[in-house]
Amino acid sequence: MRIRLATLEDIPSLALLVQRVVPLMRATGNLQWDENYPNPEVFARDVQRGQLWVAEISGAIAGVVALSSDPEPDYVQADWDDTEPALVVHRLAVDPQSRGAGVARALMQQAEKVAATQALPVIRVDTNVENQATQRLFPGLGYRFAGEITLRLRPGLRFFCYEKRLPTS
Repeated sequence: MRIRLATLEDIPSLALLVQRVVPLMRATGNLQWDENYPNPEVFARDVQRGQLWVAEISGAIAGVVALSSDPEPDYVQADWDDTEPALVVHRLAVDPQSRGAGVARALMQQAEKVAATQALPVIRVDTNVENQATQRLFPGLGYRFAGEITLRLRPGLRFFCYEKRLPTS
């Protein structure tokens, strides 16, 4: 598996990945994503900011994650210091054909590397309360549960927050 920064040329493959993931999410009651989000424009903005990472297996995109240090206004609801600089994980997805191959774990390890290079002491992430896979993944990677929030951009949905403090050198 290879983890690398995404390029604009990856966007059609990412759009197909989303098209494969969304029906599976919806089948489990997870309405976090739909046919409008995330879309190619969102991914293009992530690429242009140098914040989008992809995992490749045998040359095909197996997963994606956006990593940003921009503050999230809705995170004031969580049980953490929202004024502390943090790396924030967005748009984590694994192609259904690559599930079980450690893709999400590898992308989250990339988040730790990015946070370290940016001297950010903590990583934060939210996930839909219906997303059982991430609710197993994050604690297994050392993230602590930090409460439940709502997001203005996804009204009516609830999200669990997790954070991981990184070791200081």
